[in-house]
Amino acid sequence: MKVIGLTGGIASGKSTIGRRLEALGAVRIDADQLARDAVAPGSPGLARVVSRFGSERVLNARGELDRAALGAIVFADPDALRDLNEIVHPEVKRLYEAALAAARAADSEAIVVYEIPLLVEAARELEFDLVVVADAPAESRVARMVELRGMGEADARRRIANQASDADRRAAADVLIDTSGSEAHTVAQVDALWERLSGS
Repeated sequence: MKVIGLTGGIASGKSTIGRRLEALGAVRIDADQLARDAVAPGSPGLARVVSRFGSERVLNARGELDRAALGAIVFADPDALRDLNEIVHPEVKRLYEAALAAARAADSEAIVVYEIPLLVEAARELEFDLVVVADAPAESRVARMVELRGMGEADARRRIANQASDADRRAAADVLIDTSGSEAHTVAQVDALWERLSGS
């Protein structure tokens, strides 16, 4: 089994790469989905988040985590962000290890891609056969967040500033995928990577 770590800054095109690898045959594990599962209703993770931040601040009327409200809190307060990460990251790691074990049990020759935004910041203890980085200039990513996600420019820039630098991600990369151009350009690079990985 080969395990590929896929990362990149916010709005860098990670999901485009991850979806293409999945379409080509990889087992895709999405850290963002694991993070949602880690704080799902009834989970120990959600109970700890509520204990730290208060139900009236971070839960919606259905008792689910209000991610936008929590995001507004933690991206404006480094201590709050650290506390949230200390709650969520260990649970995400546990869920990832379970998904990896399931993939190995299903196919010992599987190629697994773990799409993880905070690979450089939070996943140094994880081992990958290859680290792939979605690489696009910060200005392009700001424009995508404003145009595609309806985010304010100041908020977009703050979120970028809260992540690892482009230089740190490039230093961790075994493979850089240039996502600054068209989607077709990105997909062509992913297809070439898949040929290399799969030996096809």
